[in-house]
Amino acid sequence: MNIRKTTSMTMLLSFLLLVVTSIILYIVPYGRVAYWSDWHLWGLTKTQWGNLHVNLGFFFLLTGLLHIFLNWKALVASLKDRAKRMTILTPAFSIALALSVFVAAGTLLNIPPMSLVTDFGEAIKGRAAEKYGEPPYGHAELSSLELFIRRTDLDPAMVRDNLAKHKIQYQNMQQSIREIAHRNNLTPKELFAIMQSGGQQADRSITKSLPTAPPPGFGRRTLEDICRDYHLDYRRISKALQKQGLTIKPGTTFKSIAAANRINGHRLFNLLYKAAME
Repeated sequence: MNIRKTTSMTMLLSFLLLVVTSIILYIVPYGRVAYWSDWHLWGLTKTQWGNLHVNLGFFFLLTGLLHIFLNWKALVASLKDRAKRMTILTPAFSIALALSVFVAAGTLLNIPPMSLVTDFGEAIKGRAAEKYGEPPYGHAELSSLELFIRRTDLDPAMVRDNLAKHKIQYQNMQQSIREIAHRNNLTPKELFAIMQSGGQQADRSITKSLPTAPPPGFGRRTLEDICRDYHLDYRRISKALQKQGLTIKPGTTFKSIAAANRINGHRLFNLLYKAAME
């Protein structure tokens, strides 16, 4: 067996598989959406795709190190100038370094064309969230039935009646929403719909008053939409935020406003909440 050829082919195959898993993870819905809707692609969940990507990455790294070891002489030769002297900063290395720094810095600074790639991915995930639906709060599927009912303001008696009517099997009120859903061949989202069954609506996103914490998907919404949904005066809120030294551009998402002003989303939400309560 030719170790060098086998290593090269293994490295190539692991790289191709990494490309596939990278594309999948690029378009996969947000975790809260994927777990809430029990999202699958080709029979694999978001977690399985993530685990596959990590292990393939380590495998690619190991084969890459072995490939470098087997081709060390050729690599060293590429770092020598015409006089056969070892030079790290060869033209090829300098260009490779400059391109790598450009991509890394551009990503952190959120400038084109790197920002276009991330924005496109966010747009895909946003459409997935609209298609599959948002949970009432982050990772709601992990909550016990008792906690879930309390956090969504549902009537416990109504929930028990609806579950019994649809013959939903569960052990006790401490069993998680995900476990109950899987046991009855449902997604957490479908189970939630059964629990409501035309009764009290529990979606926080339609609550008239601004919540004390940002609900799922809040960062993708514009400030105008947020003010309209929560019956806030956009002009007053915008002026109040500007008095705090923030730059507010119309039509900009909440997440983009935070990034433009170099503050995190929770800090911006606290300022918004304070302005709404004044």
